Amino acid sequence: MERYRLPRTGLFLIPIMFLMMSFQSAFADETCQSPYMPKIVGQEDYVYIITVGVAGMGDGSDKLVTIGVNPKKETYGKIISVASVGGRHEFHHGGLTDDRRYLWAGGLDKSKIFIFDLATDPANPKVANVIENYAKVTGGVVGPHTMYALPGRMIIANLSNSKDYSGRTALTEFTNDGKFIRTIWMPDDAPFGYDIRVNARLNRMLTSSFTGRNNYMRNLKEVVEDENAMNNDSGNEVVLWDLHARKPLQIFKTPGFPLEIRWALMPQHNYAFVHAAAGNTIYLIDRQEDGTFASKPIIDLSDPKDPEKAMITGDISLSAEDKYLFVAFIFEGTTSIYDVSDPHNPKPVITHQKIGGQINMISQSWDGKRIYFTSSSLSKWDAMKEDGTYLDQYFKSYSWDGKKLDHLFTVDFLKEDLGLAHLMRFGQDRFYKNLLPPAE
Repeated sequence: MERYRLPRTGLFLIPIMFLMMSFQSAFADETCQSPYMPKIVGQEDYVYIITVGVAGMGDGSDKLVTIGVNPKKETYGKIISVASVGGRHEFHHGGLTDDRRYLWAGGLDKSKIFIFDLATDPANPKVANVIENYAKVTGGVVGPHTMYALPGRMIIANLSNSKDYSGRTALTEFTNDGKFIRTIWMPDDAPFGYDIRVNARLNRMLTSSFTGRNNYMRNLKEVVEDENAMNNDSGNEVVLWDLHARKPLQIFKTPGFPLEIRWALMPQHNYAFVHAAAGNTIYLIDRQEDGTFASKPIIDLSDPKDPEKAMITGDISLSAEDKYLFVAFIFEGTTSIYDVSDPHNPKPVITHQKIGGQINMISQSWDGKRIYFTSSSLSKWDAMKEDGTYLDQYFKSYSWDGKKLDHLFTVDFLKEDLGLAHLMRFGQDRFYKNLLPPAE
């Protein structure tokens, strides 16, 4: 397979308002989601996987794939349904609405957003709506990335703009049924976007940064060798916002593409973790006594055998009791787990356990006993074999007991002609049957 040795600097340095106040560790809500979403307890029945289409593979289109994950059901470990959207849009991230009825999935290439109905038939989601003219209605924003539930609306962190396709971008807001509300451009001294996470109790929001369409839609090797891309169009900032006012308050320098943000979930904890995807670093953003926040590096992710090599991280996931932080290393195909009970002094629990040929996303079950992994990063950045085919694309389930990860099952997305497996979200029959009020 083809690998790239990336420099450590440059591009890859590249309501239930307070539901956690009633947190119970035995029945934790799924981690790393919006605090405005209803709490669900117990075994998840489905994992919904946002999937990138590949020409010549199946119908070649992006799709939402539903996998059965409840071991008490005959669908366990099987593909239950596939909802194709027709065409390739570079499906990437998405999110559930605050009532969990709908899953939004965005295309980074064509900037279309597909809204899937989960509530009507949780085992067989269908496209209910499509936002076709995203750039036009938002005033020139493209690359919809993180879609995050607020009460009655979705706030979206984007990656680019339609004027020059650089990383200059904005936040956008829509109603749950897809009507545009407003655009909020990122501050001039932190113009990039990527992730968005909210701490409702503190009225604070964090956003992170990546790069523009000029980079994420071309071959990784070309991007690495492009000095302009490496130095001028890469994000290195995390922004702290007043949530209600949508006003930026502080900007933190976190070199190396600060991507995923994970607020602590316990109500007594006033901090968040951010990983710099190519900066070899996990940062802690911690509330100070005066109410401001401070950022500091807490985990060095360098390869001890080669400290100058960039260990590109794809995702992090924080356990519901704020004890374990999971880290995925994309091109190594490994995961490391840290005990962050004391967030200022993390301790390794597992170091670089092999998961696959490459790895990207991590999701934890509601009770903390199962960990799910998917493989894809971006279609033009994923690892390839010498014959030009993709190395490894999968959905994998593992058990987790606080000490070790044990493999349960794998769905091979290449063998099944499904495409490239990326973001995951969970579903549960009992929730939609018993807890969700009927639609109007």
